[in-house]
Amino acid sequence: MNYENILITIENNIATITINRPTKLNALNVATINDLHKAFKKLDKNIEIQVIILTGSGEKAFVAGADISEFAHYSIEEGTKLAAEGQEKLFDFVENLKTPVIAAVNGFALGGGLELAMACHFRIASDNAKMGLPEVSLGVIPGYGGTQRLPQLIGKGRAMEMIMTAGMLTADDAYRTGLVNHVVPQAELLTFCNDIASKILKNSPYAIGKAIKAINANFKEGKNGYETEIKAFGKCFGTQDFKEGTTAFLEKRKAVFTGK
Repeated sequence: MNYENILITIENNIATITINRPTKLNALNVATINDLHKAFKKLDKNIEIQVIILTGSGEKAFVAGADISEFAHYSIEEGTKLAAEGQEKLFDFVENLKTPVIAAVNGFALGGGLELAMACHFRIASDNAKMGLPEVSLGVIPGYGGTQRLPQLIGKGRAMEMIMTAGMLTADDAYRTGLVNHVVPQAELLTFCNDIASKILKNSPYAIGKAIKAINANFKEGKNGYETEIKAFGKCFGTQDFKEGTTAFLEKRKAVFTGK
C-alpha cells in the first residue's frame, strides 16, 4: 500500500511508522490522518506485527500540530465534523488497538501532535522534546482528545494550567509529571524504543491485547474496568498462549507465543 505522508519499516516483528512531512514539521492534515488510519488498521491485522513505534521525520518535530491552513475558515459544523472524524479514524482508533503502540517523541509534539502521542499506549521522549496544547492561543480548544487524555495522564490541575496557559513542557517536565515514561538522547530514541519493544515481544500478544482493553476500560464512561478485566482474564484461559505460557513455566523453559 502506498502512502502520501508516512513511511513504514518492519524488522523483527516491530513496525515503525514515520510521519513524513518535514517541511511542515510533520503537521497533521486530513490526508496524513487517513494515511495513518489505513496503516494502523493494516498493521494491527498482521499477526506478524507485535509492536508499533510511531515517530516523526527529521530532528525538529514528532508532530508540530494540526495543519491550521486546512481549517482556518471552517464553520461550526465543519469544525465539529473535523474533530469527530479525526477522533474516530485515528486517535480513539490508536488507543484501542490490540497491538501496543509506542510514541517516539522527537522534538516538538504540539496540539494534535501531543494528542496523537497521548493516544499511543505510552511515550518515550528525546531530550530536546517539547510538548504542549497551544490551541487556546488560536481561539479554539484541543479537539482530538487532549482535554480528556491529558488530565488522565498528568492530573486535572496540571492539565488545566497547561491548556489554559498554552504552555509547553520540556522533556524533563513531561517525565516528572508522568506524561512520558523515559527521556533519552535524541540519537538513542529509536534504539531505546526498539529495546522496549523487544521486551514486549517476549510476552503473549493475546494477553497484551486484552490488557490494553482492560486498562482502557477504566477511563471509558459506562465501562466497569474490573468487569472488563475479569472477562478478559477468563478468555485468556482458552488460548494456546495460556497453555504455552503455563507449560513453559512448569517445564522451566522460555515460552514461544503465537498470539492465539
